[in-house]
Amino acid sequence: MRTHIEGTDLRRLCLAAVAILAASLVALHSGPATAQTAPVDGKSDADTSDAPAMDQPMVGDHWTYEVHDEITGTLKNTYTETITDISQTEISVRSETVGGPSAADFVYDNLWNIKNGPVWKFTPGDDTGVKLPLKVGSTWKSHDTALFQGRQDTSVFQGRSATEARVSSSKVEAEETITTDAGTFHTFKIETVINGHNINNPTKKSQATLTSWYAPSIDHWVKRTTKVEENGHVTQNLSLALVDCGRR
Repeated sequence: MRTHIEGTDLRRLCLAAVAILAASLVALHSGPATAQTAPVDGKSDADTSDAPAMDQPMVGDHWTYEVHDEITGTLKNTYTETITDISQTEISVRSETVGGPSAADFVYDNLWNIKNGPVWKFTPGDDTGVKLPLKVGSTWKSHDTALFQGRQDTSVFQGRSATEARVSSSKVEAEETITTDAGTFHTFKIETVINGHNINNPTKKSQATLTSWYAPSIDHWVKRTTKVEENGHVTQNLSLALVDCGRR
């Protein structure tokens, strides 16, 4: 709403990127965090949802997604992201899974790159956000370090630490009109490829490919897919779609 190299590690990292996935924009300003301005007017004629246009992020803004496993064809979960705090440089978001035992808190930068979450810390960010200006053909590359913090899945990661060095490449492929249960939106389609390796064992490598449809009118993703490959084999293929959003 977006990659660990070792099996389960990689899957957990990508879930963190997707499940709050993460994801999206707001340019850095000297004042309070403000939403990105796209090269088209905020809400286009293609936007027909009942959700209010969110020109600037505000505490209480929320987006609800359904996550599907494209390998099994099953619904994995439904979760809601809600902004809980905004500063000049960061946006705090709480992710709550319907029927889940607890909520998870994430910190984004002003371009919706994840900086910190319950499992992973990214320096400077996880590279699943955006870069201004949004226009077809724009490209950018990023480097980051992902540190496993060991606050979840201790049965899997107990006694282990993991640090990833990652390189990502992103491109705005198109402007598209996307319809979900939440409505019809004008979006920018962004392709992101993240390649990483375990710093302690550089031979362990894998790749995550994200396709994100970002709608400026609601300052978030309308749709996103994430495919993870390890050693040339697909190990995860998830998609999320917006089913509701709004302003407090």
